[in-house]
Parts: sequence; structure tokens; C-alpha cells
Amino acid sequence: MDPASEIASLRERIRHHEHCYYVLDSPEITDAEYDRLLTALEALEAAHPDLITPESPTQRVGGTPAAGFETIAHLAPMLSLENAYSGDELREFDGRVRRGLELAADAPALAYVAELKIDGLSLALTYDNGRLVRGVTRGDGIRGEDVTSNVRVIKAIPLMLIEPLASARARPAGPIEIRGEAFLSRQAFDRVNREREDAGEPLFANPRNAAAGTMRTLDPKAVSRRGLSAFFYQMVVSPGVAALDPSHAGALERIASWGLPVEPHWERCDGVDALLAFCARWATARAALPFDTDGIVIKLDDLALRERLGATAKFPRWAIAYKFPAERATTRLKSIEVNVGRTGAVTPYAVLEPVLVSGSTIQMATLHNEQEIARRDIRPGDLVEIEKGGDVIPKVIGPVLDQRPKNLRRWIMPGECPSCGSALTKPQEEVVWRCENASCPARLRRSLEHFASRRAMNIEGLGESLTDQLISSGLVNDFSDLYRLTVDQIAALSTTSEKDGKSITRRVGEKVAAKRVAEIERSKTNEIWRLLHALGIRHIGEGSAQALARHFASIPRLREASAAELEQVRDVGPVVARAVRAFLDEPRNQALIDRLVAVGVRMVDATSSQGPPGPQPFAGMTFVITGTLPSLSREAATALITRLGGKVSGSVSRKTSYLVAGDEAGSKLQKAQELGIEIIDEQALRALAGDL
Repeated sequence: MDPASEIASLRERIRHHEHCYYVLDSPEITDAEYDRLLTALEALEAAHPDLITPESPTQRVGGTPAAGFETIAHLAPMLSLENAYSGDELREFDGRVRRGLELAADAPALAYVAELKIDGLSLALTYDNGRLVRGVTRGDGIRGEDVTSNVRVIKAIPLMLIEPLASARARPAGPIEIRGEAFLSRQAFDRVNREREDAGEPLFANPRNAAAGTMRTLDPKAVSRRGLSAFFYQMVVSPGVAALDPSHAGALERIASWGLPVEPHWERCDGVDALLAFCARWATARAALPFDTDGIVIKLDDLALRERLGATAKFPRWAIAYKFPAERATTRLKSIEVNVGRTGAVTPYAVLEPVLVSGSTIQMATLHNEQEIARRDIRPGDLVEIEKGGDVIPKVIGPVLDQRPKNLRRWIMPGECPSCGSALTKPQEEVVWRCENASCPARLRRSLEHFASRRAMNIEGLGESLTDQLISSGLVNDFSDLYRLTVDQIAALSTTSEKDGKSITRRVGEKVAAKRVAEIERSKTNEIWRLLHALGIRHIGEGSAQALARHFASIPRLREASAAELEQVRDVGPVVARAVRAFLDEPRNQALIDRLVAVGVRMVDATSSQGPPGPQPFAGMTFVITGTLPSLSREAATALITRLGGKVSGSVSRKTSYLVAGDEAGSKLQKAQELGIEIIDEQALRALAGDL
């Protein structure tokens, strides 16, 4: 057999066994036999590099980590789903669908498809002539992040679609988008968290967060090690192209025939009664699944009827997500403790006798605030009912009063901070008690955790245990101290974790310490909005931090801005402006920023010239960008518009000032024409900007 034929044969055999293992969950060979096939293919391709193709199984794992993720527009918006929480709400949904289709009262029941709702991260894959060319996250529903390099290492996802024997289900000749959900099985989730614990890294809260965090990892090899899987549930064709199947059930069967994994428990249900029976059955049966599901997705089966119903701005009118009722349990409330947050907010929480709820052991739950405890009359020693709201956050519903022991005392909010002993204060108009001591160790720990979080300075691995050690050892007393840490200092520390009810203490070690120091050093070059968010200024979230960074482009400029100037920034009102000014006027905070400057943290964005804010010719204008511009990327065009005072929106409306259109502009161009919105190209945009 010639090398080309032998390589083709090996690839076909490997794809077959990957499909059996990762999609059908029915392996036909051992892992060792699979590895031998892959090794043989790698050897042949090494000897004949001209025969290597992108869809070869050897090309799944990328080389070097990516520098970041580009954003890509979806073929059609990835809308959210409206939720239903009861049988009555499902019946009302069916009624709305029937009214929308103008069906008579005695018309036959409608056919729906019911699918398990996978608790993961939404993906849209593009295949062209059967070959995987792109994988994109849902993002904001209009644009998502291009994570193709990570999608390629998920072995459940074929790099090349199977050509079915039945010609009726042949692959399309051109591009097609397949949508689904990437997820971690419970077993993979437990393994990943054990590995993170061993490495001294923060644990993921649940499989959904783990899947999302994994897909946004910049190193495909790390993604491959975590063992993501996927299920797919929708096929999207280009505007004006006829659907390949008249029904959703047919589309699911076609997707599966191409070798893509489809969750196998879906059913076609005639009428709402059949839907209710399906939902009731899986409310309990889901516990036996190897992955998490938080509900049932219900879709009208007939695609032509879907077209007639259409969608709102947020939801398709032909689909709904039925959410399972939160699981409840009763247990003993051992005590009520308080937690000190990074802003000094002191909030109570319940310490419970361990109880199993929705597959996890609950020992603590939120109690919100002092007023809620009094309103529900919850007392330490009560038998209480708890639930996991949305199957994620445990909360106390209330006491079982007929089983309350005699003489239980009401809980009283402590008057002093449990961490530093400072007197707690509560303004009349607020419900939250606060510790005003900025040097409180508990506040500092929470502040450091926020400072290092992914949405702030994004310093990976600075978890609760390590943070405690850095503070208790005296190595870190404020944010700037992080940037003076050495490998030897961190390596000598110890972290403690719980495993099987036992406390395990480990020395951090030089290898992990080197990673932490490298992460801290990298964070010095972050965009300044991350620093603004990380500092913990009251009322400053991601959005307002980004707005301030766009407007001022440097921390020195921001420090000089008056409250009136701050109020002129888009998305910054009087309350936020006062909070920013109050933070910057505090001498201790000024000294902290000076110390951050001294250790080399970036204070000026790359686009800033350190002069006064430039001209704002686009102030008050809203732009929408569609298609591919000749020389400006979508991000560069957005940066140009926002730098000059404009706002970029993802959708066309009557408030749109200009539509900036490039090649393959799509439906936004048509919508702009219908609304009479002025349409310009890149050259006209540059002219409006003064060719800056």
C-alpha cells in the first residue's frame, strides 16, 4: 500500500474509533490499541509531511498558546431562551404558540422536540465542505470569541464530518453552522478540581464554570488535558438558503449522521401533556446522568411554523427552557456567622450540618442580611429547609417551626468586626453593616482575591489559601506588595485544603511559585481598565471601568479629573463620579497608586499620548459595524469610534447614527436600509473621524 493510501486508511480507522469512544460511548478497542494507531499515523506523516492535512487526527493539539481571542459575528443571532418553571407556564407557552399560528381551538396538538438542557458553554461550529474551519463561543449572541484552536482538541468534535451512506443526508457543499454546548462531565470536573487543588490553584465552583473557564484558556494543550466534551442541537444555514430538513427532529438525526455528538435522550412529543410527562420523568432521572442538566429545552418541531412565529429581540417565540424545581432538604442550623467582604460589608451566613442536595454536600448557605434573618425568624439550633437556587447557590428558605426546640434565642448582629474588632456601622438608608477599617485583614484578603480575579488583574492561581498565607506571613499588606514577591518567598509558604474530611497542608514549592511570580509580573502590562476595576472603588464594575479608561486613557489624567468631568463620561453618573472622586481624594489610596507606579504597573494605555482628551467628533453618535472592512479590523474600528466619543452597538435600531458596512454585510444592511439609517464605508468613517 502506498503511503497516501496507508495514511488515509489509518485516519479513517482513528476517526471511527474516536466516534465510538467520544460520541457513542461504546469503544471497540483499548486505549493502548488506539495509541498505537495514532503513533503509526504520526510516524507516517513525519516521513511524508506533504501528506499532512488540517483535519488529520494528529493535528488536534495546537502548538504554542494563543495571544488572545478575536471576536467573530455569528451567521444568525444566538438568542437566549425564555424560562418556564411549572406545568402551567408550559401550557401557557403552548397556548401562545397556538395563538401565534392562529390555530383553531380544536386543531390537532402541535409536535415539539424536548431535549435535555446541557449545563455548559454554548458553541457555534462552522464546517465548509465537511471540514471544521471555525469554533466560536456565544458571546453576546451577536458576536463571540474565536476559540477554534481549543475546539479542535475536543475529541468528541470531528475535524471532518462523516459522509453518510444515505444520499438524502449528504453533507452540504458549502459552509454550515452547527450549534451546541461544550461541557465537562462530573467525573472530569472532579478530576480537574483535584489537579487544581494539588497545584494550589482555586477550585471551580461547578462544571459549567469549569467548561467556560477551560474554553477561554489560551493554551490548547491545557484544554485537551481537561477532557471537555460536547453535544450539538441546531443547524444554521446562510440567509436565503433553504433548510436541509423540514423538522427539528430530522435535523438532529442528520447532525448525528455526520458524526457529531447529539444528546441521545431527546424525544418528539405530540402536545403539551407529552412534554409534561417528559419533564417529570427527567426531574428525577437526571441524577443518574454523567453530566449536569438544569432543565429541558422545548422547541417546535416544524421549521416552517417556526418561521411564521419568528422571535422577539431576545427570545425565539417557538422555544422555551423548562427549569427543574430547585431541590430542597432539611438540616440543622448549627450557627450563624458573619463574613467580611472586600468593601467592608459584613454579611451573615449559615453553618449547617452537612446535607446532600442536588448531588453535592451543603455545609454553608447564604442568609443575605440581618433584616432577612429577623423577617424569617431564623435562629441558631433550628431545623431549617434549604435549597440550591438554580441548582447552584444554596440558600436557607426558613425554619421548620413545629420542630423548633424550646428557648431558642434570636440571633443578634455582632457590634464588632470578627476579624479586627473595629465597631461596625450601618448608614440609615442601607441594610448592610460595614467594617470601616481599611486595614482589616479580612477586607484585605477579599480585596486581594478581587484584585487577582479574572475580570480584574487576571492573576491565575492566587487563591484563598495562598492569599491567607501571604497576609498572615506579613509579605503582603497592600496590592503593591504582590509585585515585590520573589519565587523563594512564595515557595516557602504552605497552603491548606480539605479532602475526604481531612485537612491537608502542602508546601507551595519552587515550580508553582515561579508560575505565580510570572503571572503577577505579566499583570503589570494589563489595560488600565483592569486596574481600575481591581482597585475596588465602590460602584465601579467592568463596564464603568472600561468607560473611564476609554475616556481618559491614563490613571494620571483620571486623578486630575473633577467630579463634573467624571459625570460627562458615558455610563458614569453622579453616584459613580462621587465614589471615584472620594477614592482618589483619600491620601492612603493616593499613596497606594504611587506605590503601584513604583513597582511598574501600567498606568497609561498604549493609545494614550498623556495629553488632554482628544477631539470627540462622534460624541452622542451610535455606530453599528457589519461585514469585513478593507483595512480596519472590527476591534480597530470600534476603538477608533469609542476613542472619538462614539458608541458601537451590536444591532441596528432607530437610534443608530451610522451603519459602517464592509464586504458580506448581511442582514444588518437590510435592516438599516428599511429604517433609513445612513450607510457608510470605511473611507467615509475615516473622513468623519478627520482621518485620525
